[in-house]
Order: sequence, then C-alpha cells, then structure tokens
Amino acid sequence: MPAQLLFQPNPPPDASLLPKSLEALKVDLELNVLSEAELLDVKKFRRAADYIAAAMIFLKENVLLEREISPDDIKPRLLGHWGTCPGLTLIYAHLNRLIAKDNLDMLYVVGPGHGAPGILSCLWLEDSLSKFIPKYTRDKAGLKNLIAGFSTPSGFPSHINAETPGSIHEGGELGYALSVAFGAVMDKPDLIVACVVGDGEAETGPTATAWHGYKYIDPAESGAVLPIVHVNGFKISERTIYGTMDDLEIVALFSGYGYQVRFVEDLQNIDQDMAASMEWAVREIKKIQAAARSGKPIVKPRWPVLIMRTPKGWSGPKQFHGEYIEGSFHAHQVPLPGAKTSKEELDALQHWLSSYDIGELIDQKTGQVCESIVKIVPSSASKRLGQKDEANGTYEILKTPDWMALGVKKGSQESCMKRIGEFLLEVVKENPTSFRIFSPDELVSNKLDAVLNFTGRNFQWDIASRANGGRVIEILSEHTCQGMMQGYTLTGRTGLFPSYEAFLGIIHTMMVQYSKFVKMAHETTWRKDVGSLNYVETSTWTRQEHNGFSHQNPSFIGAVLNLKPALARVYLPPDANCFLSTVSHCLRAKNYINLMVGSKQPTPVWLSPEEANEHCIAGASIWKFASTDEGQNPDVVLVGIGVELTFEVIAAAALLRKEVPDLRVRVVNVTDLMILGPERSHPHSLTDSSFVNLFTADKHVIFNYHGYPQELRGLLFGRPATDRMHIEGYAEEGTTTTPFDMMLSNSVSRYHVAEKAIRFGATVNEKVAVTAYKLASGFLHMASKAKEYANEHGQDPADTFDTPTFN
Repeated sequence: MPAQLLFQPNPPPDASLLPKSLEALKVDLELNVLSEAELLDVKKFRRAADYIAAAMIFLKENVLLEREISPDDIKPRLLGHWGTCPGLTLIYAHLNRLIAKDNLDMLYVVGPGHGAPGILSCLWLEDSLSKFIPKYTRDKAGLKNLIAGFSTPSGFPSHINAETPGSIHEGGELGYALSVAFGAVMDKPDLIVACVVGDGEAETGPTATAWHGYKYIDPAESGAVLPIVHVNGFKISERTIYGTMDDLEIVALFSGYGYQVRFVEDLQNIDQDMAASMEWAVREIKKIQAAARSGKPIVKPRWPVLIMRTPKGWSGPKQFHGEYIEGSFHAHQVPLPGAKTSKEELDALQHWLSSYDIGELIDQKTGQVCESIVKIVPSSASKRLGQKDEANGTYEILKTPDWMALGVKKGSQESCMKRIGEFLLEVVKENPTSFRIFSPDELVSNKLDAVLNFTGRNFQWDIASRANGGRVIEILSEHTCQGMMQGYTLTGRTGLFPSYEAFLGIIHTMMVQYSKFVKMAHETTWRKDVGSLNYVETSTWTRQEHNGFSHQNPSFIGAVLNLKPALARVYLPPDANCFLSTVSHCLRAKNYINLMVGSKQPTPVWLSPEEANEHCIAGASIWKFASTDEGQNPDVVLVGIGVELTFEVIAAAALLRKEVPDLRVRVVNVTDLMILGPERSHPHSLTDSSFVNLFTADKHVIFNYHGYPQELRGLLFGRPATDRMHIEGYAEEGTTTTPFDMMLSNSVSRYHVAEKAIRFGATVNEKVAVTAYKLASGFLHMASKAKEYANEHGQDPADTFDTPTFN
C-alpha cells in the first residue's frame, strides 16, 4: 500500500518558524486536566459508543456478543459510514463531561452527517433517545432496536436528520454546518455550539466563507461557536487538503480568518489532550464575552478553533487483504463489506468488535450501562445534547404590526420593497431578539434600507457597526446567509432573506435539504413548530435590463414549486398593498418555505388595503375595473401573475377596450401561485368549481406569468380543459436593454397579450372574428415599432408605464 494512504500526523515544522502563540499551545497541551477516575470514565464512554456505532452497521442479532458472530447475525445490506464515528464520539464524550462540570448550555452540530452511528450511540448512552422514541430505552431491548434497526426501513437512516434528537442540521450535503452553527447562537447569549467540520467538508466553498461567521457575532448579545476541524486525512477515496497541511500552514490559514488555533493530536493521551483543549476554548470564549458584556469589547477578538487529528476509522480493523483500513480511505464507509459471506471477513469482524470488551461496559443480559459511563452524562436531562429545547422546539411567535396602517392609497405609485422596508422597520422594533434579516449585500439596492433607520448591520470587524446589536447580517455569500437563517430558524426564531432574483438559485440545494429536514420533523411526534423560511425575491428579470442577461433568471420559483406541497408557498403580489399583506402573513406562518416575488421599482397600487387583504386571502380574484361588464360572460380570460406581468395584462385590457370594444374580456390576478394546482394537490389549491368560477369552463385563458412557462404548465396539469390555456413567461431572452423591450423580447408585452386575446376571443365572438386578423397584425406591428424605438433611442417612449385608464 502506498505510504500516503496511511494516517500519519504531519511532523511539526521547524520551531524557529512557529509563531510564539503556537509554541505556547504545544506546551499547554502537555497539561493533564483529568483525574485518573475521570480519564477512565471518558474512555469507557468512548469504547461503548464506538462499539455500538460499529455494531449498528453490521449486526441484526447478537448485538452484545453473547456468543460468536454467525452469518445470520449480519444484516443483508451493510450501510453506514464508520470512518468519522470514533472522532465524533470522542468529541461527544468530552462535551458531556464539560457540560456536567461547568453547567454549560451546548448544542452539537455535526458536519459529517453520515456519522449518524457515532451520534446515535452517544444519544442512547445518555438516555436521550427514549425520551422522544420509547422503543429506544436504555436497556437490552432498546439497544437491540437501535442496532438492528439502523439503516433499515424501521429504524434510523444512515445519516443524521430531523429524527435524531438534538440535531438542527442534516449534513447530507456538505458545506453548511458552520454557518448553521453561527445562526443558532445569534441572540442566545449563553449558548455554545460545538460544530464539527470534517476535513472533506472543509474543502467546500460554503465552508470556506462560513469561517468569517464570527465577524457577524456580537459577543455582548449572542453565544459562541466552538469549531472543531476533524482532520482524519481522507474523503471517500482521496486525500483531503487539510490532511496534507502541516501545523504552520493551518495556523497561518486560521490566523488569517481571525482565530487562534489549538491542535488535538496526541493519540497516546488523546483524552487529556481534548479535555485541556476544550477547557482552554471555553475560557477564551468566556473572556471575549465578558469583555463585550462589560462595555469594553475586544477589537477583533481571536476566537478558538480546535484542529483534531485522528486516524480515519480509529479503533477499527487495521488492515485486511494486504490493504490498510484504519488511517486510509478504506475505513470511510463499511470496512468489512463481505462479512456476511466471507468467513475471513466475519472472523475479522469478530476480532474487531470483541476488542471493545463490551461486556465490561454494558451488561449482556440486561443492557444496563455501567456507572462509569453514566457519570460523565449531565445529571440534568435538559442539559444533555439530545434534549436541548433549542434543538427540539422553542418557537418564539413573531409580533407583527398592523400592516394596513402602512397601506398605500389606491391609484398611487409605490415600490413594493420600499413599503415592506417600512413594515420590516416596525417588525425589528417589536422583536429585538427574535428577528433578523440575512441579506447578501443587497439591502439598499433592493430598497429595504428603511430598517437601518432603527437598527444597523451586525458586522463586528467594522468599527461603525461593532457592538451596536444590528439586526441585519449582510455578507456577500448566499450560502452563509442561508445557513445562518436555517440555524436561527431551527432554534426558534424568524428570519428573512431578501435577494436579487437571479442569485437565489445559488442556495437551491440548501433550501431543498432544509425542506427535507422539516418534512421529516413533521413526521416525528416530538419536534415542535418552527418559523418559516422567508425569501423575498426582487430585482427581478423584468427590471434587470440594466444589468443584462446574467441577472435575468426566475428559476428559484420552480425550485420551491417542486417541494412537498405541505411546505411550499409561492406568492407574487401585484402591488405594494398586496405585498404588505403577504409579508405580514409569511412572517407569522410556521413550518413553510415562503417565496415572495415583487418589484423594487414604483408601480401602480391597484387595490386599497382592504381590497388587497381580501384578494390575498382568496389567492386570486377577478379585477372588475379592468374587465368588460365587471368580467361577466367573457370571450377570453387574461391572467396576470407578477407585478410587471400584471401591468402588461392591465395595459392590454385597456388597449382592447379602446381598439376592440366588441371583445369581452375578463381580467384575473393570481397572487398565490399554489391555488392553480389540481384540486387537493396542495392545501391552497382551488376546488374545480372555484377554478371554473375564476377561469370559466371553456373559454381560452391567456396567462402572463413571471416565471418559466413550463412551471405553470406543470402546475395546471390536471385541471379541466388545459388545452385552452396559453402561457407566456420568461423565455430566456434578454440583454442590457430597456424595461419594455424585456417584455417585448419575451412575448409578454401588452401587444402580445392583446394579439392573443383577439385570436382566441374571435373563436367565440363573430363580431371580433370579422376583423381579428387585421387587428392582431396591427398589435404585432405595434410591438415591432416599440422595439425599433428602443433600439434607436435607448429608452422606451415616455408614456409606456403610465397607469392604464378605462374611460
């Protein structure tokens, strides 16, 4: 086996090259903080946890080795990841000891999500599983259920998820543990989150940026994160970057991030090493917090980070078939995959599991855990990592002001974003410790900056905002904003994520991972409600003509539409009053993924606050003012979905009223996209009879939709007579151009809507049919002339966006 596949702690660099702080750390590590009794207790806890973790991957019977292992004792499918588990149990044991010793409030966020066996084994040992799931009692029957059921349809999955007590992070997709941890400690001054970042996860872009999280944590008002980088040298089949870095390189990297580094790597004395390191880290955290809370904050404090070096698959099989396992990538998942069918591998498994001497730690007849193990578990159940209220449900209901008091006069012009900025200002005032805005450096650009009249940005490395307790986290990283919002939300608070429309796609998979966590949380009996994730999507493609094609992308709508219907909510309020109603509802809602799409540019206010409230409750309505005879007996139905797209529908209706008075038009606006799905497909979906009341049973319906047309086609599939429904939306046409040319280029302009209305209306209206071809051609000619004007003058005609009238 090539030498590089072995775990070998990197030799220390020349001492003359080390910073003095690193020399001091190396000396400090020699201190022994554990008594002989404490050391024995911690070691026994780790041994038991490692045994249970390994057994969960392999055994379905004989879970405490009461006899020799037989092939029938082995599961038919071996699933799980062993390699990271011994490191996770090492950390868990020492966190337990520290919590019990210093009465700390802590959470454990685990980046290596597939290390579930290591976490579940510790949860069983501390008797946290049985509190929530009675079949996992801390006795032999409960242990059998845990081990035999792992990675089967009746038990826990192979990775940490919402079914795992104490967890607030899935870990299935790597890169987000650290930002989640930082979000969790915001406004929780006594909370410390120990966050394990695997050295594979440390290679991801989101993790690289999340190291800056401390620059957004005010130690006067918030808790602290203790990052622990687990360097075991390998990912699934390759060396990790961190595994090839020496001490000097790691210290230089983390010093640049703003941390002080301590190494945990003395394999012969790992428990003393870890105990001393954790106590040092907590002292450093308390020192920084005490200074900030006394009114004399440390300028750019250096927070602690631990670099833990242990072999991958430590304590497992050393080698097999001439290949190293422990300390190599072969330990990543199942070290002995042929144990059920190969006697040689079965014997190796017997030797491995027997090495833990589990009978000394857990009574093989009763499953009772020895007293030494129980000693390091916090005596108060509420302090145990698996039973923390912060992880399992402490939702603080958000106070929202009366939005109608902020309503805008009907018939005026107002930016949706400026108006909700005023609303959010009041939300911030009323919720000083339970609401934050996570914004990727676009708050002012998106015209939400009214909140800054009361609060500031929480950027601790900026002297202007340091120690001012700002409610705005503004960092140019969508991943970090998303992770922080997840951690903040899952620990009981409410967040808002405003963004340019085109760049929410950056966190598409993060949002999906979170939705899966929430779905599984709903299916437990013990997880409590949490606030919704709230996205405000603005700077949309319809008014990104000045930034160009790269900034024109509404695809995040489709990402939310694909979620489980119980979770997904998509709103496209047509004006400022409707947006106020929508955002007020979303901030109070629980357990959803809310996406609100609106414009930051001034646009007409079509509805009064009272009308807007009724419209938003219904999700859609017929707009009588823009319809012929208040919408009765239409020849064709025009539907606007989205601010600018609705404007074009209203403009088309006005144009048709003037040019084709014989055409009977009904105008409908949809603000809640989810009502359109087939009956019973979504909690908000209209009944078929209500759908027909809005859109008729047989008339042609022209949808002018803000997103991609295919999304709406999929949503409408299953509704009656969909062949009469014609959908236009964003067609991937754009550049740096004029606002109206964006409408023209994507065939959603008033002229395109009017042309379709004539063609389809003529099929049921003989008067219109006589001149339909000529009129339709005329509208397309108008579209052509408008494009020529934009190309020639670099702007749209002055009256293009005047509010349409129906005199």
